[in-house]
Amino acid sequence: MTVAVLTGIAYVLVLGVMVGAARPRRSSGACDFYVAARAVPPWWNGAAISSEFTSAAACLGTAGLIATHGSPMLWYPAGAAAGFVVILALVVAPLRRSGTYTLPDFAEWRLRSAPLRRFATCLVLAVGLAFLVAQLHAAGVVVRLLTGLPPWLGWAAVAVAALTMALAGGLGSVTSVQAAQFWLKLAVFLGVGAVCWGMAGTSLLTGPVTWLEGAYRAGGGGLAGAGDPSLPGVLSVLVACALGTMGLPHVIVRVYTSRDGRGARRSIVATQVMLALFGVVPPLYGILGSVHVRGAAADEIVLLLPARLLSGAVGDVLTGLLAAGAFAAFLATSGGVLVAVGGALSACVPRPGMRSFRAAVLAVMLAGLALTAVTGPGVSVALVLLGLSLSAATFCPMLVLGIWWRRLTDVGVAAGFAAGGGVTAVLVIAEEAGVKTGALTSCPAPVAVPVSFATMVVISLVTPGRVPRVVDRMMTRMHVPEHLAGPLTYRSSRGADRSS
Repeated sequence: MTVAVLTGIAYVLVLGVMVGAARPRRSSGACDFYVAARAVPPWWNGAAISSEFTSAAACLGTAGLIATHGSPMLWYPAGAAAGFVVILALVVAPLRRSGTYTLPDFAEWRLRSAPLRRFATCLVLAVGLAFLVAQLHAAGVVVRLLTGLPPWLGWAAVAVAALTMALAGGLGSVTSVQAAQFWLKLAVFLGVGAVCWGMAGTSLLTGPVTWLEGAYRAGGGGLAGAGDPSLPGVLSVLVACALGTMGLPHVIVRVYTSRDGRGARRSIVATQVMLALFGVVPPLYGILGSVHVRGAAADEIVLLLPARLLSGAVGDVLTGLLAAGAFAAFLATSGGVLVAVGGALSACVPRPGMRSFRAAVLAVMLAGLALTAVTGPGVSVALVLLGLSLSAATFCPMLVLGIWWRRLTDVGVAAGFAAGGGVTAVLVIAEEAGVKTGALTSCPAPVAVPVSFATMVVISLVTPGRVPRVVDRMMTRMHVPEHLAGPLTYRSSRGADRSS
């Protein structure tokens, strides 16, 4: 098995590095480097978004939770789908028309505040690191479980490959790898799942019936509601996914890679179609794992399934394919996070450019490796949900109000960031410290999101003098179609403007 697993992992990593490094260089400057020259076709962009969104949590963790916690966990993929519906309805086209490059850029452009931009950059870093550490931990689990090698080898493999892609060509290189890897992941996970389902035979005719009868029961979940089968726990995850997706730096940056607002909308529609196809994977492996893999950790169930059903070389090959698909997921998400967070950080220096971007990417990866070393394994889903919860409590209110409410002020947004992020942090820390207050501590999103919205609205209303004087012009820019508004000037916070 070890040979098959290492072969599959090596194939994905080498192929990813080759595709990323060999991509034609279309970038004419640092800003094009950040957003793939704004020339990514919708279906290619949709495949890239789907690839980085189907991370370790989607490929391994969610299926494991379905197997171990029962049918309430089937709502987790639905929350992800709902998130892209919200993005499509409220955010995509106006955000694309704003002409900004990142979430911190939008915050400064819309509210005319450099300090607010720095606050937003700190939040981008926190959300990005949560996702990055989740991928590194999952890579370590795969390497340790299937080969017996130390987990840090898995971290190092993903880190080196993701850094190579990001430094070679920025978001353009990462996009090429992500789009190709989505179809690889889909083929691997559906193909291996279909073989395992066929080999399971009649044992599935009775097993899932009892499993599907599971109802919402008392809590027992972990960080940010992960694995909590109670109704409040499931609702917390749904709120975090539905509202937090729009603030994920590695997802929302895709809005800026489209040629125009129409292309951005079509990219999100394509993403919804592709995620619907991939949505079969977690329930498929969850049902199989609930019958044939018992007593294993949630992150391990998918990887152990082929060997439990098929012995010998066939089982080894299928396990190697799953390892390859899993590493494709880790690499796609890690690369996207590095470019998105690195771009946001590098724009904060006095003279942003290619050198500062590469330094920021390297710094983000080193921080991710350090955090991975000091945190425990088996937390991939929890970290992803923590990132989504923080995003929902901070960036979601800023985007929705910033796009649709002209009276928003920089002081209101800063207060909302502090309130929403603070409530999320306090509840998560309380949960980890063992403080029990019913469903409150383990379910931060339903509490923190309304607090953040209310804080932004109230503080903005009492500080009307902070509303930007050009707010009407900005609102017109976001809501008037491009062909009526005229040429769009792309703005970064450091004046790197370019008309199109």
